[in-house]
Amino acid sequence: MTTNNPARHLDAAAEGVRAFNHTSRSVGTDWEFPADSYTALGNLSYLVQMLGQAVQQSTVPVTHAYKEGRILVDGGGSANAKVAEMRAAREDAVAAAAALTAAVQRMHNAVSPMGTDTTGLPEED
Repeated sequence: MTTNNPARHLDAAAEGVRAFNHTSRSVGTDWEFPADSYTALGNLSYLVQMLGQAVQQSTVPVTHAYKEGRILVDGGGSANAKVAEMRAAREDAVAAAAALTAAVQRMHNAVSPMGTDTTGLPEED
């Protein structure tokens, strides 16, 4: 993959999500308050709201090659059938991304008014 290939950005995004999943498994001094969840959910909401567009644009090279009549399918399969399958799956993925966006935004909104009761914590005395 060349440095100009747009797919490299998705590689970086995937690595960022992987790092988050690794570092957020347990509570720590930088990851223990509702405000931390609020921030994470806000960032996640921003990320997932762009997934539908990313899904659609990920198929641009296939669509371009198909319009040019330049798609080959392993084993002599039908380019028409595979492109139709891709398009149907793309529409499913875009709808799923919209549903995920709505759910994450609801989570973010639910966490918004939350705070931490520090009564009785040693560092608050």
